[in-house]
Amino acid sequence: MKNGSTRANPKPYPLKVNPMQDEYDFSKAARGKFYRADAVAHLPVYLDQPIQSRLSELAHDKGVALSTLVNALLKKDIELIEMAR
Repeated sequence: MKNGSTRANPKPYPLKVNPMQDEYDFSKAARGKFYRADAVAHLPVYLDQPIQSRLSELAHDKGVALSTLVNALLKKDIELIEMAR
């Protein structure tokens, strides 16, 4: 199996055209079973790679976590925006 060849006799995998069932039985379900009024959602934030790299360097130099640095920068930006109004 050299020179980029693939596996000998690969097994075909069946395609699931529609993995959903036609009907589901919710008669024994409990509404709100996992609901928590005090739950907090933490949204993921994706930074462009050059920005993430630079902020990571700054956070490392300051000895703080990246999220701590980003939050501080955003708080300052919000203060500036509010002062300009």
